[in-house]
Amino acid sequence: MGGEAERVTGVNGTAPDLASGRPVRVLLVDDQPMLRSGLRMALSGAGGVAVVGEAGDGIEAVDLSRRLLPDVVLMDLRLPRLDGLAVTRAIVESGLPVRVLILTTYDADEQVTSAVAAGAMGYLCKDVPPAELVTAVRTVAAGGAVVAPLILARLLTRLAEALPAPATTAAAPALKTLTEREREVLAHVAKGHSNAEIARALTVSETTVKTHVGHMLTKLGLRDRVQAVVLAYETGLVRPGG
Repeated sequence: MGGEAERVTGVNGTAPDLASGRPVRVLLVDDQPMLRSGLRMALSGAGGVAVVGEAGDGIEAVDLSRRLLPDVVLMDLRLPRLDGLAVTRAIVESGLPVRVLILTTYDADEQVTSAVAAGAMGYLCKDVPPAELVTAVRTVAAGGAVVAPLILARLLTRLAEALPAPATTAAAPALKTLTEREREVLAHVAKGHSNAEIARALTVSETTVKTHVGHMLTKLGLRDRVQAVVLAYETGLVRPGG
């Protein structure tokens, strides 16, 4: 999966505070020691990222997530004892301030959607260039979401084909709870714009954008920006290619 990963970037209320400049703390989860070693070298050599632990199976991954509280768990889907989807659900449902970034060789649409439904904040394939992997880890740690571009393109196409007409979808009335500015912010979020990009487009501060994003998520009852993107497409607020 070459090319820069598509990002839905920004900080929501549960993102770790990395403004102090401390390294992003990462837990590596893969059943192949050699791969974990390569990932450790790639991440540690980039600066600003610290690998705080490694796990070779799902049970160990859940345990270390609870004990180490990393900012990001970089995890394969196929794991002994407990698979990556189950690990993701366990982390998310426990309320830990830990974000999951899936790194796997499997890119079937069903696996991607299952990972997102479980609460993963990113999905990349293992052939991602090291520099893009580092960027993805930092993005997820900061509260954003990352999906490999070819995967995202397929998913958006499938979503567009499966969606009912905007006027008939049950999700559309939810947008009526938003102010006009919050709807604008939601549209920008759905297009993958960062908080800085939204701030420039709307001629406001990034702090104001963060406030609008927080209000928008709360009003719509959404967990994070990934769910906001899905809702924006479901309601017809934005369309693929629009």
